[in-house]
Amino acid sequence: MSRKTVLVYQRPLKPALHERLTQECEVLDFTDRKDLHNDADFREALKRAHGLIGSSVPMDRNLLAEAENLEVISSISVGVDNYDIDYLTERGIVLCHTPDVLTETTADTAFLLVLATARRGVELANMVRNGEWTSSIAEPHFGVDVQGKHLGIVGMGRIGAAIGRRGRFGFNMTVSYHNRSRHEDFEQELGASWRELDDLLRECDFIVVTVPLSEATREMFGKREFELMGDQAIFINIARGGVVDEPALIEALKNGTIRAAGLDVFTTEPLPGDSPLARMDNVVALPHIGSATHETRYAMAELAVNNLLAALADQKPQAPYNWEQLKR
Repeated sequence: MSRKTVLVYQRPLKPALHERLTQECEVLDFTDRKDLHNDADFREALKRAHGLIGSSVPMDRNLLAEAENLEVISSISVGVDNYDIDYLTERGIVLCHTPDVLTETTADTAFLLVLATARRGVELANMVRNGEWTSSIAEPHFGVDVQGKHLGIVGMGRIGAAIGRRGRFGFNMTVSYHNRSRHEDFEQELGASWRELDDLLRECDFIVVTVPLSEATREMFGKREFELMGDQAIFINIARGGVVDEPALIEALKNGTIRAAGLDVFTTEPLPGDSPLARMDNVVALPHIGSATHETRYAMAELAVNNLLAALADQKPQAPYNWEQLKR
């Protein structure tokens, strides 16, 4: 019986994981290719592919229509906004992702942004680096406390709850959240309160966004929402750039409508060098590092390999995204 063909794209696998795949499948490596949609070799290989494993490349129906033998896509990510879920389900293709293993690391990144924006860490570190620290720090360079403040979380899933724990138990913060559905277990654990979105934006000192990108959340934060936050609020986005109206955010930061922003995600990535967000003192901008540690990225890739091999063997993967829809 011939072995199934797997295409690895965008994100290289560590040797041990690559070797594991090659023991069970024919593996074609496209991790050194940048524009897969216009790559003739990749599109030709799609015709043979039974499985795809990678991340960060939109896989729309026009591209996947060529993958007539495709059984599974194993994304090395939690977010699945690069995939047309309805189309995959319609064709009976399993989509897998990698939740859980990056929860704590991503929550660390969120709190890195909370602390760096509140205490103006990047701005003041650059002052030292540039030789501009010539006298004791005075009020014009003061930050604000995190301890005891009001933390608002928009999107109370696993990552949101992990951020809430850091705020509540690490910094004695009051925790509020907005989510489509209430989570009474998190409320009890964290002493958290569910709030309507507008109320949360008005009341909280720090607003941390963790929602997935969908039509319902696209540009959910715009001029109106930033005005509701007020000039003392700090806005943190570790979700997706598309949940923010970026020009409105830039204006809010320029005008002092909000105090500061900590951003790990942007509408266009990498962030263009001429973006005002790259140069504003009241912005801490990171290059989408939410899960970027050696340990977590390996765990994500390992889970993705496990998912892929299970699906190709007609077994339920550990983390399928559309399994229930497929089994109806």
